[in-house]
Amino acid sequence: MKSFVAISLALVSTVAAQRTMVVYNACPFTIWPAMFTSAGGLPSQATGWSAAEYTAVTFEVPSDWASLHTIAINGRIWGRRDCDFSVDPGPNSCIDGGCNGGLLCDPTTGTGVPPATLAEFNLDGDGVNDFYDVSLVDGYNLPMTITNNVGCGIPSCPVDLGPDCPALLIGPFDSTGFPVGCKSACLVDALNGDTANSPNCCTGEYDTAATCPPSGVTDYSYFKDNCPDSYCYAYDESSGTALWTCEAALNAVYTITFCPPG
Repeated sequence: MKSFVAISLALVSTVAAQRTMVVYNACPFTIWPAMFTSAGGLPSQATGWSAAEYTAVTFEVPSDWASLHTIAINGRIWGRRDCDFSVDPGPNSCIDGGCNGGLLCDPTTGTGVPPATLAEFNLDGDGVNDFYDVSLVDGYNLPMTITNNVGCGIPSCPVDLGPDCPALLIGPFDSTGFPVGCKSACLVDALNGDTANSPNCCTGEYDTAATCPPSGVTDYSYFKDNCPDSYCYAYDESSGTALWTCEAALNAVYTITFCPPG
């Protein structure tokens, strides 16, 4: 039988291994947040839920959530718009951001349908730091910030990129004709089946940072100029404001806010 001390230490270890996440919907309408984990332990929160306007959900994730001890980003949270799961629930249940599984995204294949603004995490990714970003690599569908309680950097895309989105990238549109998304140039190439050798996707002969500079990515400046603290294409680390770090030992509480004020 384990001693009381051993049991107590085990409980302390379990508690210490948890990190807190907050997802807040500051939008003046309902959204359906979603979550996908490709590595590390699973969060305590469901993989999808309904979030009324101005409501928050707080949950726990393992301290090594999505960690492979590399800087690869593997855990993601995003928002879905204009969803109806009553008929044929799945990736087409929402106007953007939908996933396999319907309301609850499939834990294996439910990564979300772009365009979608992504909050990406790799906690304790190199054994020292958390890595996190707001990604527009797959396009945009909602304004977003990731704040924390320990003074680390704040990645963000706090503006609505839909209305002024370049003509080739704009959409999808809601029932009133308002643009609720802005595709990335790589996503447009993917929809056209043209990703094997694409400077927009950094593939083929463009598969290194040296051969895939931001200047070769169509409309990169639209995303980066409007959201300079976001991750806008495959090798955006060179901008210095794409991939953010926070010392893992600080046990930061991260808050993902959709439609942040201001």
